[in-house]
Amino acid sequence: MSPRLAGKVALITGAGMGMGREASILFASEGACIVVADIDRAAAAETVALVTRTGGEAVAAIGDVAVESDVEHMIDEGVRRFGALHVLYNNAGVLWKDRDRSVLETDGTWWDRVMAINLKSVFWVTKYGIPHLRAAGGGSIILIGSVSALAGFTRAQDAYTAAKGALIALNKSLAIQFAKDGIRSNVIHPGIVETPLQAPYLSDELRAEFKTAIPLGRIGQPRDIAHAALFLASDESSFMTGTEMIIDGGFMAQ
Repeated sequence: MSPRLAGKVALITGAGMGMGREASILFASEGACIVVADIDRAAAAETVALVTRTGGEAVAAIGDVAVESDVEHMIDEGVRRFGALHVLYNNAGVLWKDRDRSVLETDGTWWDRVMAINLKSVFWVTKYGIPHLRAAGGGSIILIGSVSALAGFTRAQDAYTAAKGALIALNKSLAIQFAKDGIRSNVIHPGIVETPLQAPYLSDELRAEFKTAIPLGRIGQPRDIAHAALFLASDESSFMTGTEMIIDGGFMAQ
C-alpha cells in the first residue's frame, strides 16, 4: 500500500513543537515532504532533524506567521525546495491565559497580537499558498480552531475565542470559493491537548478537573490531532470540505 501522502508537500505552521511537530513527523512517515514553518529557528531545526532521522524530507522556513513578508518567504522557501505545495496546515497559534482574559481585563496590544497569530496568519498563508495549490491541481487547507469557539467558558480568553470563531466563517468561505479548483478547506477543533504551550497552565488540580470533565477520561495528546489532520491532508477526505471536526474526548457531546 502506498503511503497516504506520497508525492505531497505540506506546509505546517508552528511546526517547531507540540501538535505541529507531531504532524510533521507523522505526515513525513506517510510520504509527505514537510515545510517546517516556525518563528523559532532552533525548534524548527530540531523538527527537521527528527523528520530526516526517520527517513523523511523537510526544510525549515523561519518567520513570524503574523507578518505578510515572512509568510511569503516561508512559502517561497518550501516551493523552491520541493517544487510544489499541496497542503496548508495552519497549526500555529497562541494561548496566553495570563494575558488573554475577559474583554474587561485584556490589554489591546495583547488582543491584537493574539488575533494576528491565530487569525491573520491564516489570511497570509492562504493568500500566498492557494496559488500554489491551484498550480498543483488542488489540495487541502487545514485550520486549527478550538472548542472554545463552540461554547462559552468561565475562564475567559476572549481574543483567542474570537479568533477561533472567525476561522469557522473563513473556512466556509475558502471551501466554497476554491472548490472549483479542487481545493478543500476544513477545521479541526481540539479540546484540551497536552502541548508545551499548555504545560505551564496544567496544574495537578486542573489536570484532575479536565480528566473528570472529559468523557474519555484523559487530556488529548498532540498525536490525536495529528491523525485527524493526516486524514484531512490525504485523498481519503476528498469529498469533505467546509466542515468541522471536534477532537475533544467527548467534551462537547455532553
